[in-house]
Amino acid sequence: MSTPVYQDASRSVAERVSDLMQRMTLEEKVAQLGSFWVHQIIDGIALDVEKAAPLMAKGIGHVTRVGGASNVTPVQSAELNNAIQKWLIDNTRLQIPAIIHEECCSGYMANGATVFPQTIGVSATWDTQLTEAMGDVIRRQLRSVGGHHALAPVLDVTRDARWGRVEETYGEDPYLNSVMGGAYIKGIQGDDWQTGIVATGKHFVGYGTTEGGMNWSPAHIPERELREVYLHPFEAAV
Repeated sequence: MSTPVYQDASRSVAERVSDLMQRMTLEEKVAQLGSFWVHQIIDGIALDVEKAAPLMAKGIGHVTRVGGASNVTPVQSAELNNAIQKWLIDNTRLQIPAIIHEECCSGYMANGATVFPQTIGVSATWDTQLTEAMGDVIRRQLRSVGGHHALAPVLDVTRDARWGRVEETYGEDPYLNSVMGGAYIKGIQGDDWQTGIVATGKHFVGYGTTEGGMNWSPAHIPERELREVYLHPFEAAV
């Protein structure tokens, strides 16, 4: 039996994606848009197949914080990630592995990982080389346990100290946000997708300048200010 095109590493990405999309049912496509927290599929520190089966029967796009939302050691985290991927390969029709994502603003946020200063403190150094090196450490630690995707960096320009997430940002200046965020991204993504981690420039534009400094509240920003200040770090990141 020949290997399906989408599983043939010698074929181009475009060919593999096209082949896979033609094979997928609507339910399987929808499953790839979803995620769940790791505690929903584990018992203690081990994969619970009875919990996992109904949630992953059609596959799953992401699994949220295998290391960060449990109390496992790095070795246990790697074993748990491997168990999740093996279940998906062995028990789903298309054998699509999941993307494992973790919080990584000030380090891979998990038991046993390196803890760096919060982002606002890193920003105060103005040291892009050090920031890139920090991203590289996070990349290597997260990859070593089977992770793929970092929920960082925060690129929200924030100018209201009442907002409770200021410490996650690079501060009030769009240029500083751009250069420091860019350095972090270079470090965590690296030069090779086989060993890199996918960065996430977050959150939505304007998220750090909200009404009353409240999290998740509306933002009222004129278009010119939006383009000149708040969009700039995201454009630079891309």
